[in-house]
Amino acid sequence: MIIAQVSIAPLGTTSTSISSFVAEAIGTFRQTGLRYTITPMGTILEAKDMKELFDAIEKCHEALFKAGAKRLYTVILIDDRRDVERTMFDKVKSVEEKLKSQD
Repeated sequence: MIIAQVSIAPLGTTSTSISSFVAEAIGTFRQTGLRYTITPMGTILEAKDMKELFDAIEKCHEALFKAGAKRLYTVILIDDRRDVERTMFDKVKSVEEKLKSQD
């Protein structure tokens, strides 16, 4: 299971607000069927492999260009763990459990 954080910033738009582009990106990720969660600074995706991940990101790029972006700046962080099957929620739960033991 691959867990990735993707942050895509459109450049060359008519406004400093990008929420309509974020909504377009999330709609595109939703169509891929990948599990995702939105954060204030990016979107976390779960994919079975790198091809599935990059196909989704490519579709998102094309949708944002179609929506009017002239340029996209994309940052991708990838956690490709192969020894144990983990989800994005498992990772958070593990940290939360450790924090509880500190109390």
